Amino acid sequence: MPFIRKLFLLSVVLLATACGAEHFARTSMTWKDSAYHSAPRKIMVIGVSKSPVRRRAFEDEFVRQLNAWGMDAVASYTVLPDSKQDDRDSIARKVRELRADAVLITRLTGKKTEQTYVPGTPYLPPPYYGTWPDYYGYGYQDLYTPGYVVENEYAVVESNLYDTSNEKLVWAASSESGLSGSQQEIIGAYVSGMMRAMAKDGVLGR
Repeated sequence: MPFIRKLFLLSVVLLATACGAEHFARTSMTWKDSAYHSAPRKIMVIGVSKSPVRRRAFEDEFVRQLNAWGMDAVASYTVLPDSKQDDRDSIARKVRELRADAVLITRLTGKKTEQTYVPGTPYLPPPYYGTWPDYYGYGYQDLYTPGYVVENEYAVVESNLYDTSNEKLVWAASSESGLSGSQQEIIGAYVSGMMRAMAKDGVLGR
């Protein structure tokens, strides 16, 4: 196989790999109360979802990563049944019983779709276009590929951290997470993005 054809096929493989790796999160907005200078010691994690399975997946992943960071985190589903998810009084009682000084609430706010045009016929350095017959032959037979449009779907998710001493919002973030890949990959990428954002804003205490 000629070198140029190998190079072209390699570029196609790399492009396909890049387009398929969409289980990532990009933080679009963060906010922190400038008066909040402490870091929570114990956090109750609440995932707002009508799906108990999705709620548990979000809460478990947040708890896992918060614990790995050295925080004491509790998934709400472990202390509250699904029937009490919308009962604010029951949640407040559990927060007091656990002596949690912060509540982290995450919810899906919407979805969006982005279209990206991928052009055809990749550019090669001039030496490979040495003569016009070579250039014409490669361009017509080997290198021509039509452009195409890739659609990527994202979930828009919010995470808000509240100080339980006064019930006020102290930190918030909105993020867009790619929806290709398994549910665990998507949630893991989102939570990792939130952890990085909280660490950057000094919410995690180190």
